Amino acid sequence: MSHIVDLRQYTDTLAALGDLKTISRPVSADLEAAAHTRRSYELRAPAPLFTHITEDRIGMRLFGAPVGVSARPDIPLARLALSVGLPPETDAEALVEHLVRTRDAAPLPPRTVPREDAPCKQNVLLGDAATLDHFAVPRIHEEDGGRYLNTWGVIVAKTPDGKWTNWSISRIMMLDGKRMTGLVVPPQHLGLVWQAWAERGEPMPYALVQGGAPAIPFVGGIPLPRDVDEAGYIGALHGEPLDVVRCETVDLEVPAHAEVVIEGHLSVGRDSLEGPFGEYAGYASTQTSLQPVYSVEAITYRDRPIWPIVAEGRPADEYHTVTGTGRAANVLHALRRAGLPVTTVWMPFLAAMHWTVVTVPEDWRAALPGVDSTEFVRRIGEVIHNSGGPSAMMPVTFVLDDDIDPSNEADLLWALATRLHPKDRRAAWDGVVLPFMACYSEEERKAMRGPSVVHDGLLPAWGEGRLHHSSFAQAYPPDIRRKVIDHWDE
Repeated sequence: MSHIVDLRQYTDTLAALGDLKTISRPVSADLEAAAHTRRSYELRAPAPLFTHITEDRIGMRLFGAPVGVSARPDIPLARLALSVGLPPETDAEALVEHLVRTRDAAPLPPRTVPREDAPCKQNVLLGDAATLDHFAVPRIHEEDGGRYLNTWGVIVAKTPDGKWTNWSISRIMMLDGKRMTGLVVPPQHLGLVWQAWAERGEPMPYALVQGGAPAIPFVGGIPLPRDVDEAGYIGALHGEPLDVVRCETVDLEVPAHAEVVIEGHLSVGRDSLEGPFGEYAGYASTQTSLQPVYSVEAITYRDRPIWPIVAEGRPADEYHTVTGTGRAANVLHALRRAGLPVTTVWMPFLAAMHWTVVTVPEDWRAALPGVDSTEFVRRIGEVIHNSGGPSAMMPVTFVLDDDIDPSNEADLLWALATRLHPKDRRAAWDGVVLPFMACYSEEERKAMRGPSVVHDGLLPAWGEGRLHHSSFAQAYPPDIRRKVIDHWDE
């Protein structure tokens, strides 16, 4: 399997596919680059690479929509597939299967390289010189609480005992040249590592990484089990160890091919107001909270660094494409471990991670003798809603036969309209909800508790009322279909 080693090779690959737009005119980091990025999501346009930033001092570039839906309709998942070392034409089912397989693969720990072999060490800023003012830090949404320098970078942190090194994505807002703040929330993994340091009364060493192999933020953005080192998982995805290099001022290692690395410590207390920031549900947030403060003590970066940005909001952006796909793999893994016959799981991008679709093979009844669809769907719901973590924050799940491709919007809409009973055939659980999930009542959002529903959209068995599709694929014999296809362009 081939994989992409850094962000520059990735942008070159997208350009070769016709899925990158280089923008050389002057563009401001204050809203303009993010606005262009947001429109590119909504039009499913090529990913924008901004090479002339108005506020720039060092020759930096901004790269928007790094893992948005591809502009090429024939390979819509190209950016996701390339990020994990798969061919650009990979489909949704194969992508999720790959993530499920590698989840159980033996990790390949990273390989430490000398600093002279690490491009991220081309420029080193220490002490007073290590200031964010060197960079054109973007403002993403007009109503945000500040400029957000981290929307697609990975935070590297290690527990005090050194047994777990976590790489994860969490938004970070610039306070000034030497300070940042961002979401640090247990039970998210970054929050758990920070909590372990805070209980000792010590600030947490951290490194914030922008760029590197596209697998790095991809893996940082998907749910993995607690105590799993993302660097080893990336090695399993790549089939070889990831090159890392030691930091300048903290006891951490970072990807050697990173574009920018910021080092420092995260305060013990919640000392600064963070937010608001546009959320994945697609609405402008009004939420603020007190969060710890990141000190900036060292910065290393490549010549003409590329800084990735995500303009999070209405789907589909990276939260829907990457985190949604990762959650789908998480659910599929759990369902299979429970012994349930499942073909695939998908979170449709346009549903903003509020819908999950589980498809099952038509012979599921043979695998579960004596079980009807009501009981089968109940078992699926029990696994999903008792698995904890992100799997609990899924308002609506649909269970369908696998004659439907859940990543095909036309297939899915037809199936939901024609296979779901208007009132019956559903089961509900009480679970975690988030304050910005507009589908819930104000009381439910405040309490962060609300219902999650699993719908039974399964067809009857053959001979018991199941019908063929009235479609080109199923309403005509193979010889007629072949003849039509052979003469289609005449």
